[in-house]
Amino acid sequence: MKLSTRIALAVGVAVPLLVLASGWLLFELVARDLHAEQDAHLRERAAVAKTDARRLLRVTADDRPAAEQARERRLYASALDVGIRVTGPYGTVSGGPQPDEATPLPKAAPKPVTVRERGTGRAEGMPGRQRVKNWRVLSLHVQGKRPGVEGTLWLFSPDTTSQAQLAFVRRRVVGVALFAAPVSALLAWAAASRASRPLRRLQQRTSGLDPRSDTSRLEHTPSRITEVDDLAETLRTVLARYDEQAARTTQALATARSFSSAAAHELRTPLMSMQTNLEILAAHPWLAGEERDEVLDDLQQEHGRLLGLLVMLRELGQGDLVEADAFGPLDLGEVVEASAADARRRDRTAEITVSAGAFAGAPGFAAAPGPGPALTVQGWEPGLRSLLDNLIANALAHGRGADGRAVVEVAVREDGSPAGPIAVLTVDDHGPGIPPDQRAAVFGRFQRGRDSAGSGLGLTLVAQQAALHRATVEVRDRPTGGRGTRVEVRLPLAPREAGTADPRLPAQRDWLIGTVSGPQGNHKDGL
Repeated sequence: MKLSTRIALAVGVAVPLLVLASGWLLFELVARDLHAEQDAHLRERAAVAKTDARRLLRVTADDRPAAEQARERRLYASALDVGIRVTGPYGTVSGGPQPDEATPLPKAAPKPVTVRERGTGRAEGMPGRQRVKNWRVLSLHVQGKRPGVEGTLWLFSPDTTSQAQLAFVRRRVVGVALFAAPVSALLAWAAASRASRPLRRLQQRTSGLDPRSDTSRLEHTPSRITEVDDLAETLRTVLARYDEQAARTTQALATARSFSSAAAHELRTPLMSMQTNLEILAAHPWLAGEERDEVLDDLQQEHGRLLGLLVMLRELGQGDLVEADAFGPLDLGEVVEASAADARRRDRTAEITVSAGAFAGAPGFAAAPGPGPALTVQGWEPGLRSLLDNLIANALAHGRGADGRAVVEVAVREDGSPAGPIAVLTVDDHGPGIPPDQRAAVFGRFQRGRDSAGSGLGLTLVAQQAALHRATVEVRDRPTGGRGTRVEVRLPLAPREAGTADPRLPAQRDWLIGTVSGPQGNHKDGL
């Protein structure tokens, strides 16, 4: 059912009900006014007739018939157009219009009341119904100064005029209600049809939109109707959210496909190598000594490579799918401390030092001059940990000095830039270094050195996390000269005012599908 039809039906029902309710109120007010006018007339007649009624009772008590008749005529004359009845100890005197003797009267009616007279005939035009006649009745107690002069004065006024006027009002109210029902419904339908025209236009524009196959979106011109404009804005918001979720779903599917494709491509070689070694062991069960140990060592290396590759692919996928609400204020110094401590536990022969004012006096840490404030960045803690873990692991794997010892130096400090304060994180090693012409390609997927047993995704993951945190990564020579490489990460510090952090993520979210195509900085050889 159309909205205009519903409104027309609702108005067509509501308006007659309102007319009837208003008519009932009018009926009651008219009845009250008519009764008030009639009652005032009764009181006026009663004030005049009370004196004559007292005199009539007095002459009746004196047994003076001639005077009694004169007083009766005088009493009837004072009553004029109302009925009158006087009851006393010596009988009842009545005259004028009044109910019959069988109609019960109240014991007293100091205020006018309505009395119904029944059974006095048949209603005109209705042979099967008794006629009912209403009377307004008022009574006054009459008492003289002499004993025995006491009685009740009753005055009666027929209520037929009031009933006729009230019946006229009732008929008019019912007639207006019956007339208002179709007229109000028709007018309401016309007004609702006109008012809902912008809504119909909005429905026509939205009915042709198919977000699955069409890129066009709702274009709405303000109609100055609040509900229609709010609905259009809601529809545009829903479509925008649909587009956003569809893009995220497409991105997630592409990430999943790339994950499976990359995993299948990179897992093929180690799996085939493991299969070859297993076939050797199966075909030569008597193999022993150095040959058997060599085959088992190859199996362990390939197993470790597979495990590392799967871990790196998983972390890249998590970075591609991370949401903005996962970012929050982080103390970069605490993240560096935790990453360095874990690296020491994994390789107890390595020497890993951290230079940061926040860690002055801690075992294994070199204090920077001055205490220095905490460096707070807006970051995703698992992503920053992954970035640091891979930088330190990369330095340990490829940065051993000439004596074979792994020495890694990690430093954190605050610096300034035109865009605002930044945190500078550096990781130095004492390895052979990377030629400048090779630094631009080391963060590509599956870029490994000739002797590397890693997955080739470590520094790809570093580049991904740097991009997610609006940071830059650059491979440099060590500033002190000599052997070694420095990897420098520059992250923007979180604003010091609470609630002003910007959690937006960069547009690129396809690190599993492909690597950075523009100048992101230079990266060291991947794991």
